[in-house]
Amino acid sequence: VDLFMMNCELLATCSALGYLEGDTYHKEADCLESVKDLIRYLRHEDDARDVRQQLGESQIVQNDLLPIIIQHRQDKALFDACIRLMVNLTQPAMLCFGKVPDDPVFRHHFLQVTSHLQAYKEAFASESVFCILSETLYNLLQLDWEQRQEEDNLLIERILLLVRNVLHVPADPSEEKKVDDDASVHDRVLWAIHMSGFDDLIKFLASAQSEQQWSMHVLEIISLMFRDQTPEALVSAGHARSAEEKKKDSNELEALRQKEHAEKHSRTLQRGTRHSRFGGSFVVQGLKAIGDKDVIYHRNLQNFKDYTHDIGKAVRRVPKRHRKAQESGEKRRSALNVRLFLREFCVDFLENCYNRLMYLVKVGRCYVMHLALKAYQELLLTVNEMDRSEDESIRQSSSVIKSNIFYLMEYREIFLTLLRKYDETKQPESYLKDLVESTHLFLRMLDRFCKGRKNLMVQRKRVKRRKSQGKKKEAAPETSPEALEETWKIVEEELKGLSESLTQSLVPFDATSETPLEDQRTEAMVRVQDALLVRMGPEALGLLRAARSVWPEGDVFGSADVEPEEELELLKQILHAKLPRSSQTAVVEEEEEEEDGPEMEEEELESVQVSETEFKFLDFIKRFATPGIVRPYLLLLKSYSKNTPHTNHCIARMLHRLAVDLKMDALLFQLSVFHIFNKILNDPAAAAYQELVTLGKYLVKRFVSLAAQNNKAYVELLFWKNVGAVREMTEGYTKEEEKRPAWTEEEEEELRRLYEEHRDSEVPDIVETLLPLLSNSNRTRRQVVTQLVHMRLVDNAKELKKPKKGTRIVLWTEEQELELQMLFEEYRDSDDVLGNIMKKLTAKRSRARVVDKLLSMGLVSERRELYKKRSRSAHGKSTGNIMTEEEFLAELTQGTQDDPVDRDDEFESEESEEEDLEEQESERSLNGGRRSQGMHSTGERRPDVENMVYALQQEGMSGPLLWLQNCLNKTADDRENDGLSQPVPLAPFTESNEEAMENKSFQRLLRKLGMRAPANEQESFWRIPAKISVSELRSAAAALKEPRGEEEDDATREQRAQALRALLLARKRKRFTDEDAGICGRFIFCLG
Repeated sequence: VDLFMMNCELLATCSALGYLEGDTYHKEADCLESVKDLIRYLRHEDDARDVRQQLGESQIVQNDLLPIIIQHRQDKALFDACIRLMVNLTQPAMLCFGKVPDDPVFRHHFLQVTSHLQAYKEAFASESVFCILSETLYNLLQLDWEQRQEEDNLLIERILLLVRNVLHVPADPSEEKKVDDDASVHDRVLWAIHMSGFDDLIKFLASAQSEQQWSMHVLEIISLMFRDQTPEALVSAGHARSAEEKKKDSNELEALRQKEHAEKHSRTLQRGTRHSRFGGSFVVQGLKAIGDKDVIYHRNLQNFKDYTHDIGKAVRRVPKRHRKAQESGEKRRSALNVRLFLREFCVDFLENCYNRLMYLVKVGRCYVMHLALKAYQELLLTVNEMDRSEDESIRQSSSVIKSNIFYLMEYREIFLTLLRKYDETKQPESYLKDLVESTHLFLRMLDRFCKGRKNLMVQRKRVKRRKSQGKKKEAAPETSPEALEETWKIVEEELKGLSESLTQSLVPFDATSETPLEDQRTEAMVRVQDALLVRMGPEALGLLRAARSVWPEGDVFGSADVEPEEELELLKQILHAKLPRSSQTAVVEEEEEEEDGPEMEEEELESVQVSETEFKFLDFIKRFATPGIVRPYLLLLKSYSKNTPHTNHCIARMLHRLAVDLKMDALLFQLSVFHIFNKILNDPAAAAYQELVTLGKYLVKRFVSLAAQNNKAYVELLFWKNVGAVREMTEGYTKEEEKRPAWTEEEEEELRRLYEEHRDSEVPDIVETLLPLLSNSNRTRRQVVTQLVHMRLVDNAKELKKPKKGTRIVLWTEEQELELQMLFEEYRDSDDVLGNIMKKLTAKRSRARVVDKLLSMGLVSERRELYKKRSRSAHGKSTGNIMTEEEFLAELTQGTQDDPVDRDDEFESEESEEEDLEEQESERSLNGGRRSQGMHSTGERRPDVENMVYALQQEGMSGPLLWLQNCLNKTADDRENDGLSQPVPLAPFTESNEEAMENKSFQRLLRKLGMRAPANEQESFWRIPAKISVSELRSAAAALKEPRGEEEDDATREQRAQALRALLLARKRKRFTDEDAGICGRFIFCLG
């Protein structure tokens, strides 16, 4: 190492460690402090990792750290510090730099760090090093959990990380120059692990229940141990090769020999008899140059077969995002002793450790698609081998497994999906190879399974798109403006006399519907409108409040602190709104239904229908006859010379199914396909690819015969063709009748002008704006959208989708913004700025909308500026004035809807003891006043839930019901104390609770209480949604109690709640005298 290039502080620190004399290492007195200094230097290194590079150049691991841990292991503090330092020094270069740097300078630093890591790995290929690590780890694992200290657990983890880092270091084939069956550096490290007994400790950690916290580290180490291995190489280790393997190797060797002989013969024929100084010039007839003349060739004729127009052109650079995905790494055959050790390790691991380790890490491990495909491929191979078994019971089991696989649509069509979604820029060629071979195996098994049965029934799932349907009423209510106004007057009078607390609670969604819950929001709005149209005001208000608790996002059904007058205004808007409903979506113009435009109806709902249908193998193969599925096969066929014979057979068999069995050979009439087969036919070793050669000759013969009948066949070679194009190419072209009326130049110019005028206007639907302005009034929306896309005024039809029709009032006109600004300037110095603005606004909106608009206009900087200012003497608190009954009731009606911040301001001056009393009383009183916002109040009876609870108790589920009640109460307490609402999983830890969660009746009870089922396969437990309030949780928990024998009368209970609520609000707004407080105390006593 160049000492002059090394940092002086680093050099001094490394010198203070000690020195190696022969095989003995002499440590200095400051050795431990020097190691700690090096750790600190690494913590503050720059982006180029200069400290790491300089330590690597000085070979500190080889000359200092490893000798220290071998010869001075009794010094525990020094040993721990050295292990900690080596974990840092051996971490992968990818972690140091974040990624492979693009900058040449940083790329050089990256390669330097990698080279140092490779030198470290070679130093670790020592049995003595791993013996020390193995003994230390063994002694630590012997300690019981109560005896282990925190530093012991840290040392265990650091040793595992160190071994993981060493095994992760990539090999350097250019330096090693090792061939198969020779021991590489990685093999030597594995052998040192084996000889030291470290592999036995790995198996113990994988199987021991008390050491499950190290599962991910163990899994990484095992994965890196088998990084360069293949299952075939490990299985065949120590066994004599079979006759089939010998024949396969001899065939490959013979193919290589024939190819070499053919190339040598070809080079012999290319040698001319004359010297190259008289090569001559030739005119190539039939091959045009850049102009209209023939190409003039100035080289030897022997080399003309390699001539292309691309000679001399610059190679086009392929962008990174379009490059093919790289393979993970080359596979090699390790030394025999290493393969034998790994095979034995594999057998022991599978028998004793695999199931437990996979169970522990299944949540934390991310399976890539290739591994999942390999697992499915192994399943198919296993079932295929079971079919060949001589045991009848095994063959019957195989038949049952195949019936299940072929019956389910997900297993049956997985290969269609994977082939359709293959992307060569993201998935390597090895993945495509396994996909093609697995597809071939699956189709062969399916074909054999179908031939033995006359009628095979399979599952079929169809996504049915239907328009929002509703039951047509015999006499639909009149929706004219006059009728709506009359209806609203009746409903408004009914709602004004309605109490704040509704006695019934409605469910705004259909839990049994296949439509997702979020997509039922529009249907809930339609239900509210239907209730208003038939003048059922209470039901409409109940639905609105229930929908608000289910869908609080965006305040579509009003904000949580909505006031009664805002609710009435919102109901009025819903009544007059034009909502997407069945009666409206059914009225579609005939022209729009007949034309195949690019726009989709937004009101269409999707539902999955599961049915059974008779399966026909040939019809299933027809689904592979698409360019999107054929293309991956041709990508793999391009590397035919590198493919195994089995892979080429799988490709040829699929193309044969399409071209011969389906008689769709025209699907493969494409120039790139013929280019590949031309390369195969001219290959000197073409005899080794006889199956592909036969298929290529067949396709060329079929194309020549078709070209004699269809003079456009050569043009068709330039394009990929679907089934319709194949039929036209082989059976004749048909003139498509013009279904759409043509657009004249004047109409196109008019459409362009109108679109340019209105494109920048903030209209919600520009197409609806353009339709009445067009001179041709017969144009439909679909025609206008199609023409705009055709004229390239818009990129696609998605930009012109119809806006969803709802009742959210979010757009403010300029007049409304000006009015809001004037009102704010007028009342900005008043005690209740927001309240005064709400009273004077012409267009009624919710408080949340007004506050958001004031913030967006910059009139206020924060919400606190809009809080209501309250004075202590405003209500005569100091003078002893008493509120009249009318004033008290007026305060009472708006008390439950006050802004939360206002209530906070009122509570600030209360004494702490009084606040505790108020909190207890408010839980009893305010819950009754807010029943309308959720599901049910705590004291309200729910006969439907009580019946379900009684039925479950009869089934012996009292324990799970009590557990569920405790979960709800605990969640309510947590949310009340923390002020946070997050989904809480209902995790059953006992067998009885787990069985209850799988019971259908118990699940119906959970849905009734508002619990959410697992959303997808990644969720295992039911959950308490975050949107359920504390009062609703207590209500649900109370509903799970056994029915009480003596129930209070509804009127008495309501009277008690009103009295407690009145008492609470009075104590907030009035500071009673001692005499008044005594009266209140007697009042509470009387109510009790």
